[in-house]
Order: sequence, then structure tokens, then C-alpha cells
Amino acid sequence: MEFSENVTVLETGDKTLYIVGTAHISKESVAEVRDVIDKVRPDTVCVELCESRYQALVDKDRWKKLDIFKVIKEGKTLFLMANLALGAYQRRLGAKLGVTPGAELEAAIEKANEIGAELRLVDRDIRVTLKRAWRNVSFWKKLWLIGAIFESLVAGDDVEEEDLEELKNMANLSEIMREFAKTLPDIKVPLIDERDQYLVSSIQEAPGKTIVAVVGAGHVPGMRANFGKSIDRGPISTVPPGSRWVKALKWVIPAVVLAAFFYGYTQNDWSDFRRMLYAWVLPNSIMAALLTAIAGGKPLTILCAFLGSPITSLNPLINTGMVAGLVEAWSRKPTVADAERISEDVHSLRGFYRNAFTRVLLVTVAATLGSALGAWIGATWVVTLIP
Repeated sequence: MEFSENVTVLETGDKTLYIVGTAHISKESVAEVRDVIDKVRPDTVCVELCESRYQALVDKDRWKKLDIFKVIKEGKTLFLMANLALGAYQRRLGAKLGVTPGAELEAAIEKANEIGAELRLVDRDIRVTLKRAWRNVSFWKKLWLIGAIFESLVAGDDVEEEDLEELKNMANLSEIMREFAKTLPDIKVPLIDERDQYLVSSIQEAPGKTIVAVVGAGHVPGMRANFGKSIDRGPISTVPPGSRWVKALKWVIPAVVLAAFFYGYTQNDWSDFRRMLYAWVLPNSIMAALLTAIAGGKPLTILCAFLGSPITSLNPLINTGMVAGLVEAWSRKPTVADAERISEDVHSLRGFYRNAFTRVLLVTVAATLGSALGAWIGATWVVTLIP
């Protein structure tokens, strides 16, 4: 059997693995996946999906089940917004090229059912991947990443089908991976390297003698490098506990500010005490309210952010974004119709603002960031006022 350079054949013992490197928005990839499975007639078809991504792919009505209050209370707002923004970028490119993002994975699933092959989901849980990546990134780099994600909503799309096919070339992929490692070394390991290991290990354990695996072309070089190695997926399948220093810092800042207030109060110098209060309250209130307003929050939400930020910033167990988000959700009352339009509205920044569900998410994130920035400014200002 002859295959294109996008298909890598690996053998171990009595098993033969056919790894199809794809672009997630390529017509050529969809056709090639179908062709390879038809030719090979594998015992097992492996796809680069975890259970949650698989459900998102096959459950077209998932947005109807979205509970915005639960998302906010569980602190998953930023995670959901990042998913929406990245998915929107892919869908916008896919619409231009006439293919649905993930169509090659759907084709693999359909073909597996058609020929009676076993289907295996071989990717690590997306939530673990993103949490491990997020833990590796500094606060300022996180802000940069958030900006880059949402810049994709307004950036022009000049990618053609030929460009996608060229990107699957191994020489090009190696250069892209090197540049990615230079630009974002902190997240390359959890986002790419660990998943290369996880994918190839899972595929090697798949049942049957003939296996077809459908994965993004960017993972193929790393999978080949790890092929045949003994890989323990346990350590890379969990989210490590957060830094003790970061956890302590959440309590240190409130403790320092409260200690400064106590010092000013006990010294009976009311002018110093008032200055400290102003130094803490003004940055907190102004930054939280300003970013909430920019995100398009309702007047009541802006007021709650203004009043709540100086208080919630002293309590590590609750943040202003949660309060503002819940108030915004209560005021805006997103409907099922709003949920059904999410996949269409997130194609643009205007759509994000127009849709009630995504507006609530925007407000929640904006209030959180505004309050965090205000707390840093306020704490620094208060410390400078200590005699």
C-alpha cells in the first residue's frame, strides 16, 4: 500500500501503526483519513480526542445545556472563553476553506463505525492539558496570552488550503516547533511535548494488530521520537498542586494591607489612616469598575465591581469577577436562544459583545483582571505610606 508523506508507518512486535498527520481544517486531510482507513481496514481507529472533546464534537446541542451560573461559581470562565475564542478562529478559517474544524476526526469516527473497528480516544483530558499549561505561565504572560487569543477574533484570515498542506511538511513543522519553543517555552512542554508522549503511549496500547491513528501533524515528529519508549502517563495525567509561594501570596497581600490599616489606626493618626484607606480603595474600585465598563457590564454590575473590589481583594476565597459575573448573569438573563447562537456569535469580537452568554463571560474576566491590577497598585501604594 502506498501513502502520502502525511502517513507515518511504525511497527512494534506484531503491531503496525499508521499515523495520519492532519490539519484540523483541511479538506485534503478529511479525504486522506477516509482513504487510509479504507485501504488498511484497521482493528482499531485512534483519534486525537479526550472524552470531553469527543462529546463537544458529537453533541451539537451542548450549548443548550450550558449553566452560566455554574461556570462562574466553579471559576471556569476564562477556560470557557479561551475555548470559545480558539474554536471561533478555527471555525472562521474552516468556513473560508469550506470545511468544519475537526471534520477529519469526525470522518475517522464515521469510518470506524462503518467498518466495525474499535474506536479509541487517545488524547489527554483537555482540562488537564490547559491547567498544566496555565500553571507554567507567569501573571504577565497570562495577560499577553489572553490578549493574543482575543486578537484572533479581529485579525484577518489570509490562510489558503495550500498553506495548510504546506504546514504539514515535516521540515516546516520542525521549524515551527522551534519557533514556538522560543516564544512560549513555558507552555510548549504541557501543550505539545507531554501530549506527544501521551498520544503515542495510548496508541501503542490500543487493541489489535493494525491501528490507524488520526492526530494533528504537529504531534507526529514528537510521537516518532517517543515511539517504543516506556512512558508512565500517570505523572502527566494530573494537575500538580499550585506553587506554595503563589498560594501564600494570596494571603500575604491582604495581611500586609490589614496590618498597615491596624498600624495607622492604633497610632491615632487619622490622616495617615485615611490616606491608607484611599490608597487601597481607589485603585481597587476604579480599575475593577473601569474594566467591567469596557467589557460592557450593566450599570448595576459596574457598581458592584466598584464597591466590591476593595472588600473581595482582602478575601482570597472570593474574587470580584465572581460577584460581578453573577450580578451580570442575573441582570442580563441569557436565554436558550443565546446559547444556541454562541458558535456563530463568537466568530467576532462584536458577536462576543452581542451574545448575552458571552457578554457575561467577558464581564466576569474583565472584573477579575481589573480587581487584580487594582489590588497590586493599592497594596504597593499602602506600603509606601507606612512611616
